Amino acid sequence: MPSLTVSSPPNFLKALACQNKERPPVWLMRQAGRYLPHYQEIRKKYPLEEMFRTPELIFEITKQPLDILGVDALILFADILHVPLSLGLDVSFPGKGGPVVNPIITSGDDLNQITPQPVEEALGFVQEGIYLIKKETHVPLIGFCGGPFTVMTYMTGKRIKKWLYSDPENALSLLQTITDQSIAYLKMQVEGGVDAIQIFDSWANLLSRREFVRFALPFLRQIVEAVKGVPVIVFSRGASHFVSELVSIKPSGISFDWTYSMDEIRRRVPSTIAVQGNLDPELLYAPISVIEKETEKLLRSMEGDPGFIANLGHGVLPDIPVDHVKAFVNTVKAFSPHRT
Repeated sequence: MPSLTVSSPPNFLKALACQNKERPPVWLMRQAGRYLPHYQEIRKKYPLEEMFRTPELIFEITKQPLDILGVDALILFADILHVPLSLGLDVSFPGKGGPVVNPIITSGDDLNQITPQPVEEALGFVQEGIYLIKKETHVPLIGFCGGPFTVMTYMTGKRIKKWLYSDPENALSLLQTITDQSIAYLKMQVEGGVDAIQIFDSWANLLSRREFVRFALPFLRQIVEAVKGVPVIVFSRGASHFVSELVSIKPSGISFDWTYSMDEIRRRVPSTIAVQGNLDPELLYAPISVIEKETEKLLRSMEGDPGFIANLGHGVLPDIPVDHVKAFVNTVKAFSPHRT
């Protein structure tokens, strides 16, 4: 009787399990976005609201970096403010100044304007997009949500710290509502077939360590503990300053900025938790030879680490030349770890 061939998991998933013995996997935050000419062509035809909420466009834009860059993982084309949509609020993208939530929640008196809806009804287009992506691609797909503190930052018109000081109990109540809805949203993504989850707490750098422990960390912990069946990565701006706190919630991986070298960060993160990052996105403005040299330096510093994922310390900037992004990805893909 012929033996069955068991395929090995992709190196991205092996790295998240801290079991990768080959070259590190590579993907980029904001890899499906404005720096790509193909994305810009689509953007000329559709408003962002339609792009985010049309399954066929979600599929097409998510897949572009695989075709253009050959990355090891895809990340769902979505917005971190989908959760407010499912809370009965409107989210628009006027162009300059970032997304706008309407109505702005300015105090505890406005909490009655929040009406949680079933995520399958409010955000079903996301799951439909996931189905299309999984049907047509064979690399791991990362789903995501915004960290509750970050989502609330936008919902309050970026005046969240006023709330934290003036009305902390109602602030905590709203953060819990956002967390509950985020968990439901992520579970829907897992049911749709995503292979991993990343939580983007992009505004957590506004917080002191003490504030982070009170207003961000407990809600990240709830999400990490609630999402089952796939690995969960936590990204926070300022993560390099909150290493021990993030380690304490035991995610599968933590994504770091470039404040400290990755090998220095790794000494503070247990070997059972993957580390991701952490090239400065602005380095991609440099000549290709410099990008290759600095990427090689990062890779050599993490050589032999079975839980390392190569990425940027934040998202790809919109005016980065595509060839420079390719140089980063190709350098990682060509990397040959020294054998002992």
